[in-house]
Amino acid sequence: MPKAWIGPSKPERQALSAIAAALGEIGFALPGSVSVRSYRCGKDNCACHGEPPRLHGPYVQWSRRIGTRTVHTNLTPDQLEDYQTFFDNARRLRGLVEELEALSVAVVSTDPRLKRPDRSSS
Repeated sequence: MPKAWIGPSKPERQALSAIAAALGEIGFALPGSVSVRSYRCGKDNCACHGEPPRLHGPYVQWSRRIGTRTVHTNLTPDQLEDYQTFFDNARRLRGLVEELEALSVAVVSTDPRLKRPDRSSS
């Protein structure tokens, strides 16, 4: 009969509290990524097709997924400045979720009732 699982340890509960507190401090969060792009247009006689090319831009582009589609939105420098905290919050949020998932896996891995794959046969 397997031993009873005792649950998360005190340090694990403290780590969970720290993650929860950090999550509570996050405000608005915008998904996706921001990049700066320059590109050629579709007009053959435009300077962007010349030698050397004078590309259009640079444009600040916010890309994100909506359903199965990727959507791109151009932002002005003022908009990027206004929204930068939202992008930073989203990055921090993803990091905290990764920490929480890793902590959860560590907690569950201490359960003696958990069947582990037999690695001796490989």
